Amino acid sequence: MADELEKERWTRRGFLGASSAALAAAGMLAANNAAGQSQDSAQKPANDRRPSEPVPKNSALDAQNSDSVNPPPSDAGGVQTFKYPFSIAHKRLHEGGWSREVTVRELAVSKSLAGVNMRLTSGGVRELHWHTAAEWAYMLYGTARITCIDADGKSFVTDVKEGDLWYFPPGIPHSIQGLPPDGTEFLLVFDDGNFSEYETVLLSDWMAHTPREVVSKNFGVAQNAVEKMPRKELFIFQAELPGPLAEDQRLAAGALGASPIDFAFRTMQHPPAKRTKSGEVRIIDSSSFKVSQNIAAAVVTVRPGGMRELHWHPNADEWQFFISGKARMTVFATGGRARTMDFEAGDVGYVLKTLPHYVENTGNTDLKFLEMFKSSFYQDLALSEWLAHTPPELVAAHLNLDKATLDAMPRGKPVILPE
Repeated sequence: MADELEKERWTRRGFLGASSAALAAAGMLAANNAAGQSQDSAQKPANDRRPSEPVPKNSALDAQNSDSVNPPPSDAGGVQTFKYPFSIAHKRLHEGGWSREVTVRELAVSKSLAGVNMRLTSGGVRELHWHTAAEWAYMLYGTARITCIDADGKSFVTDVKEGDLWYFPPGIPHSIQGLPPDGTEFLLVFDDGNFSEYETVLLSDWMAHTPREVVSKNFGVAQNAVEKMPRKELFIFQAELPGPLAEDQRLAAGALGASPIDFAFRTMQHPPAKRTKSGEVRIIDSSSFKVSQNIAAAVVTVRPGGMRELHWHPNADEWQFFISGKARMTVFATGGRARTMDFEAGDVGYVLKTLPHYVENTGNTDLKFLEMFKSSFYQDLALSEWLAHTPPELVAAHLNLDKATLDAMPRGKPVILPE
């Protein structure tokens, strides 16, 4: 009986204490309202994580980066920024077009790959040049004529259109010219994060820094014949439109003939590596594009509501370019760290080798982006693939999942979800 009385006494005490706390809280709330606090603010739910922003901000930038302004609860710790928009990269303007680059100087995490976005007018020429890095290109718009010679001096000339690729190994001289009706725009990816378009070997620059008497001797012509050559680099310039492709191919082939190497790749002529109701993935590496020995890629399309599944890449860092649509990506790092960032057309993303991540379509149109790797081959591993090939009892012990849930998981590698 005494125990029951004691229990009742503590129960009543707890109730009275809780009632007192509630009354005190109500009093404080009333005082705050009396001081001018809005009723909406006072009634904000306890789990509302929207940040207070009393000082004016860049509202347009905040709207594009909602997961940085208000990170999801699953984000934790410090993860290095893995996004840089081409829109804020410096643009080099020329009569025949423009270019802008994202390298390790703009995106510090991007040490293995760099990118250049370039536009050429109809007739605009990216002058004859070569790089110390390999160049992989994706046509974003229009048509262009590309030229090069292989290591045996044999020529390659062809026209490329939207969705086509090309690849030029280091030291292979080449050019690009925009074609009618409206020239071209394309993305260039280089297998060196420290690459810069300001540091290429340009024909005009080379000749400008070679004594004219040496040039005349090299060409076997009088010195006055070479005096009008440019005194500085052209880089991008406006020129007359080229002649018919077949004629350019014939003239360039000369006595040696055309190169047996195909430096271009017609992406849409090859079937997707994976297709589901939510999208598709086209993989391009040295197994299908023989000349591309140092850069592998995937062209990924994700329908609205779809997701590039949770996965990682064991063999190389991933450099991304977002072609169209809107997305968000969470990168999970070691030490229990994670960060979510938002992406849209023109943005560059980067994920370090082996770090788990996903890419989700957050818009109402198709999301299309490139995955690029400094490797001769494409490789990825998926979370569902890993768990499906691990003893189920072990998975259940880790994740506290029942058998029905385990059985419902994808047994293979969907790549794009839902299947």
